[in-house]
Amino acid sequence: MGEISLGLPSVLSGSGDDFPEELRQAAREIIDRYPPDRSRSALLPLLHLVQSHEGYVSADGIGFCASMLGLTRAEVAAVATFYTMYKRKPTGDFLVSVCTNTMCDALGGQRVFDELSEHLGVGHDETTPDGTITLEHAECLAACDYGPVMTVNYEFFDKVTPEQARDIVERLRKGERPQPTRGARLCTFKEISRQLAGFAEDRPEALADGVAGDATLAGVRLAQAHGVTAPEYDPTTPIVPEKESSS
Repeated sequence: MGEISLGLPSVLSGSGDDFPEELRQAAREIIDRYPPDRSRSALLPLLHLVQSHEGYVSADGIGFCASMLGLTRAEVAAVATFYTMYKRKPTGDFLVSVCTNTMCDALGGQRVFDELSEHLGVGHDETTPDGTITLEHAECLAACDYGPVMTVNYEFFDKVTPEQARDIVERLRKGERPQPTRGARLCTFKEISRQLAGFAEDRPEALADGVAGDATLAGVRLAQAHGVTAPEYDPTTPIVPEKESSS
């Protein structure tokens, strides 16, 4: 019987042996953030690091993570195929995610997705022939008060109409970088993957971008208006209570 892949990368092939030394050094930096007996906790950022190099998690990327952490390829693949942020095939420079969950759908999210799908000629999890844009449904982008929302490489564009969404992707295809409604200016999918791996934003000017939206600040304003504050606490209090010493 032939191999059944179920659309997943084979865990029996690929080693990552050809990955550059700079990537290995970055991987070691990530692993060093964790206690020696907890190194496998570095797997999630390592997978983002692989995406920053390849634009997705390939069989070689799985093998690379496995060899760096002393895990099996099956253990790595189980994680890489569980989370939707880890892509199983090459992703475009800009990942456009449109929320079509209940709230955003009621506000027009599906119409936004349908407009982009028809305009770009691609469906869910498909990439334009020029490699610029990958389009996907998103089940929730945690911004119901700004719906319908879409993100480009995880930066928010709020209350978008189908026409506005089409304009944004057209500007991306022309090489422009539209400013998100909130958050930092756009970077490529590989660049944001490196940030998700835990490395600092290398564009100092981007750190000052973005402001919180009115809906986000509503609770703070109400608290200020009514004099509500958080209770005082001792910052030296240990998160885990110290065990009582045995007598």
